[in-house]
Amino acid sequence: MATNSRRRSRIAAFQVLFEADVSGREPDAVVHRALDDARLSPDGREFARSLVDGVEAHRSEIDRVIEEQAPAYPLADMAPVDRNVLRLAIYEVLFDNRRAPLRVAINEAVEIAKGYGSESSGRFVNGVLGAVALRAAERADGESLSNQ
Repeated sequence: MATNSRRRSRIAAFQVLFEADVSGREPDAVVHRALDDARLSPDGREFARSLVDGVEAHRSEIDRVIEEQAPAYPLADMAPVDRNVLRLAIYEVLFDNRRAPLRVAINEAVEIAKGYGSESSGRFVNGVLGAVALRAAERADGESLSNQ
């Protein structure tokens, strides 16, 4: 799947997560319409749906990571755009079996945040994801040392 198509799929997944979050509805209640509106290819729809399903399956763990890396910004008070962009990117970085390269996941998240969030959303998302990346790298280094 082309990079542009993956970006469109990420945006569609973000839109589903955002709408479900602000409306209080389950993602399943909005996913079909949102993916139809996005006019994605079958592969793009599958990728977007897998992102939504993955975020939902790991939501409590993802939210815990956000709370640990952005303790000054309680989830309930965080802008819904920022919260859902972070959920999507953290899922891709830490939980998705088809992990996107770290730089790609962060860049995509920052671009979505800039496009849909406030003036400071891109910087905020970049900062939180940078902390998540550092933590993941430290954990990976610790695991590789213990396996030697």
